Amino acid sequence: MTNDEQVIANTRAWVDKAVIGLNLCPFAKQVQVKGQVRYVVSHATTVEDLLYELAAELNRLVDTPPEETDTTLLIHPQVLTDFLDYNDFLEAADALVGDIGLDGVLQVASFHPDYQFEGTEPDDISNYTNRSPYPTLHLLREESIDRAVAAFPEPDSIFDANIATLEKLGHAGWEKLGLKG
Repeated sequence: MTNDEQVIANTRAWVDKAVIGLNLCPFAKQVQVKGQVRYVVSHATTVEDLLYELAAELNRLVDTPPEETDTTLLIHPQVLTDFLDYNDFLEAADALVGDIGLDGVLQVASFHPDYQFEGTEPDDISNYTNRSPYPTLHLLREESIDRAVAAFPEPDSIFDANIATLEKLGHAGWEKLGLKG
């Protein structure tokens, strides 16, 4: 198995075991089962290279029918491994979406092995809702989000439910998932 194949396998395992298995995103299962998630491993080693690849993937996603690819996970294990640098980069990612005319069409969600919400401690279990094996940019179609939210009775309750799930699971339960980075 190549390194890229291993990175994708680890990321798929995280999606299957954590995101879908713990129901952290009630919308993920359908696109995963239908094979509509594009997994891309970036070889970028600089922020500039990652922005270039992000632009290419945003354009590719908008040019591809949702039935073929509904969402993309751009996994970048070699750049922005420090969470604070990654977090700062998210402003540039959002600006890029607007700069290429896709504001309101696509958005970028964030996942990182050291994800930390403001006002939490680094090891707070609530941070694990956004912890992935590698730094990852999740490219989403606004249209798909709108459809999913309309079909979900109380979308605002998802975050609170995720925290409750992880608090019940605890760090030991998370470790038992056997997720690798």
